[in-house]
Amino acid sequence: MKNIYKYPNSRWFMLSLFMFLTIVVELQWLTHAPIARVAHTFYADQLTEGWLNIDSIALIYMIVFIVLCLPASYIIDTYGIKKGIGLGALLILTGSVIKGFGASSLLWVFTGQFFLAVAQPFILNSVTAFSARWFALNERAIVAGLLALAQYIGILLAMVVTPMLVESSIESAEYGKGIDSMLMIYMIPSVISAVLFLIFFKEQPKDLPFDISHERLNFKQGILHMFRLKDALLVLFLFTIGLGIFNSISTLVDSIAANLNISDSDGYIGGVMLIGGIIGALIIPYLSDYYRKRKLFLILCMILFIPSIFGLAFASEISGYLHLSVQNTYNFALISSFLLGLSIMSAGPIVFQYTAEITAPTPESTSQGILLLAGQISGIIMISIMTYHQNLYLDKMMKFFVVLSVIGFIAVLFLKESVINEKVKT
Repeated sequence: MKNIYKYPNSRWFMLSLFMFLTIVVELQWLTHAPIARVAHTFYADQLTEGWLNIDSIALIYMIVFIVLCLPASYIIDTYGIKKGIGLGALLILTGSVIKGFGASSLLWVFTGQFFLAVAQPFILNSVTAFSARWFALNERAIVAGLLALAQYIGILLAMVVTPMLVESSIESAEYGKGIDSMLMIYMIPSVISAVLFLIFFKEQPKDLPFDISHERLNFKQGILHMFRLKDALLVLFLFTIGLGIFNSISTLVDSIAANLNISDSDGYIGGVMLIGGIIGALIIPYLSDYYRKRKLFLILCMILFIPSIFGLAFASEISGYLHLSVQNTYNFALISSFLLGLSIMSAGPIVFQYTAEITAPTPESTSQGILLLAGQISGIIMISIMTYHQNLYLDKMMKFFVVLSVIGFIAVLFLKESVINEKVKT
């Protein structure tokens, strides 16, 4: 069916509501990751050797995502994006309030984080389903890029702003203070975003001349169709590598800094990675839509990915060979992290849209959910290995990521270009 429908300008307002919600759910994910050592001091008398620890606050997002990823996609496909994302908004509101008012208790923080973790798959799995209802095909990679940008902004705020809101300088007598006020501050935009979404968001333009649901397979048929396609399996493998590495570095950014002998929890390694991702998410998906090419830009992202992950993994060795100071080693790691974000994080939106195109008529939230599920599983496995026995294998896993990046580059060469030939009027 050729699309000559003129999408309303209100699509940008709907996108802004969705982006706001996406920012806060990602902000809440990593509130403690860049200040893990600080949080250990703040909650020192509440920590256990079991599941109640600082790393679990971020890890619960990935564990819950694995359990609820496909059910969330089913709800979105069956009941629509307004009800699906709306449920996520309610959970964000609830979880952020629990976290904010219970900030001094690690158990209450973990409880609030659980609600937020349940919300995440309803938000992340809806990206391509949202764009299919509100935007023409030649804008959908851009929309995926903007929603990825929202994720990166949320993570960037957690990485950069959080250390500013707490006392993270190890020389300070106030070291470890400020976490409770930080969580209260983050509660405010979380509540506002949820309320705005619930009041103003619409399922689709009221005069849309075709029914999206009639052009899609059902949930089960969509999964079976996707797994019959060679290119879908290849891109699933690529996403398993890429998102797993991204989740690992984002979650363990403070431990990676410690591995480079950086004493303060400043969060800059994660921060510059997110800045690179933000720049890439603004530019690369736009170019992909403009030139109507997906594979080409995925190849370019993978070409940049290999040296960037190599630089971050071997920063200490390279600096030792060049006789660099600790500060210059850190600067080298920051440059590598920036390029890593520019490559891997700009590839994500293109992968989502590419997969939606090659797997049609599989529902968009189903294909996206499967990609995210694979990445979350690999992320948990990688993080579990890296954090085993007080980060015993962190350095070895960082170097293994280089091998995975080379394998990923080889895999992307075997992809076929998607067909982007829908005529649009905007």
